[in-house]
Amino acid sequence: MNEIINYFSSIPSSHRAGILAGGIALFWLLESAFPFFKFQYNKWQHAGINIFFTITTIIINFVLAFILLQTADYAFTNKIGLLNWLPSMNIVMYTIVGLLLMDFIGAYLAHFTEHKIKILWRFHLIHHSDTYIDTTSGNRHHPGESIIRFVFTTLGVLIVGCPMWMVFMYQTLSVVATQFTHANICLPKKWDKLMSYIIVSPDMHKIHHHYKLPYTDSNYGNIFSIWDRIFGTYLYMERENIVYGIDTHMDPKENNQLRNLLKIPFQESRSPNEE
Repeated sequence: MNEIINYFSSIPSSHRAGILAGGIALFWLLESAFPFFKFQYNKWQHAGINIFFTITTIIINFVLAFILLQTADYAFTNKIGLLNWLPSMNIVMYTIVGLLLMDFIGAYLAHFTEHKIKILWRFHLIHHSDTYIDTTSGNRHHPGESIIRFVFTTLGVLIVGCPMWMVFMYQTLSVVATQFTHANICLPKKWDKLMSYIIVSPDMHKIHHHYKLPYTDSNYGNIFSIWDRIFGTYLYMERENIVYGIDTHMDPKENNQLRNLLKIPFQESRSPNEE
């Protein structure tokens, strides 16, 4: 465990970039060889738009990284945060609890809030407007949403009081989990169901991308599925019935033009339809 901590304490930027690029490449190959939905689309054109948003997310997080570093250092030095107030634990339990709490505040709570506050939803909408969910869709976030997510991550670091090595570990696991759950692949249903009791499975997250309520407002989890089950936001539907997209923006001309996607948060919002 100490070796893992030492690695994430000083993980090179090149390794983090390699994990991101390597994950996309791996799941790209898997979904090309064994696709779940046989989409009739230009895979490269689709990826180009999503990779643009991936790059903007990387740039925003890189520029703001010093805030995260200072926050983690401040929390650690001043013994602030839940991890510092809980009873002493061994390093394994300490890591698991820290990752769970970071996943709740930095991901689940952020995601839930984006669905409930209209101005935040307008930015998050770009992620849901994708009607061809594949591994490149995982980082399809408007630059405005990338900033919103960064704010929640920073709050998570402060409230949880986790050291920077844990932040890097969480972000790495989050990247891989996001690529996995968005990939256009499927596991045997029994495997997927069993997995969903611990971590977010592909089917569990794909339900969240169904185009109509109430499924759009469910399954907010990022890595761990426990939060959806605790707070009653877990829903199930048969994978064959999933239709990707969001019912207010189903026009391909809207969803496949980068200029339009960047403008959507600043346009008049439309009311979703109940199913």
